[in-house]
Amino acid sequence: MDDPAASGRPPTCRLVFQSLEEVPGVMSQLVDACKRQGFDRRAVFGLALSLEEVLTNAVRHGNRKDPEKRVVVEGWIDETAAVIAVEDEGEGFVPEEVPDCTADENLLRPHGRGVMLMHAYMTHVRYNARGNRVTLIKRRDCPRPVLDDD
Repeated sequence: MDDPAASGRPPTCRLVFQSLEEVPGVMSQLVDACKRQGFDRRAVFGLALSLEEVLTNAVRHGNRKDPEKRVVVEGWIDETAAVIAVEDEGEGFVPEEVPDCTADENLLRPHGRGVMLMHAYMTHVRYNARGNRVTLIKRRDCPRPVLDDD
């Protein structure tokens, strides 16, 4: 289940929200869906951490907390994988330009840690060309991230 959106398969869940206050509820619905499909504690922890980061960033950085803008979350979750796409209405960003938070000059800066964590816990992390849609993929048969993200 690498890219169910490209195959035209409808998502198993679709959620729309606008504010930071809604993030915990959206996270809860997605995490619960993964638990129901048998994801283990470690996978659920990584998914929850990654989801909190991407959902919060979509509101805070993507939509700049504009209450008129929405974040759309689509999930394809089954017993083999969780594929969760989060799209905001912002201008997007260039993932390669996020500072390396492990570099000496960035150790005290708060930026870039979430992106690093998502890559550490997910099997794949993909961005659309515009940079306003992030797709998190967690495959149950591949507990470690795949380093050759394409």
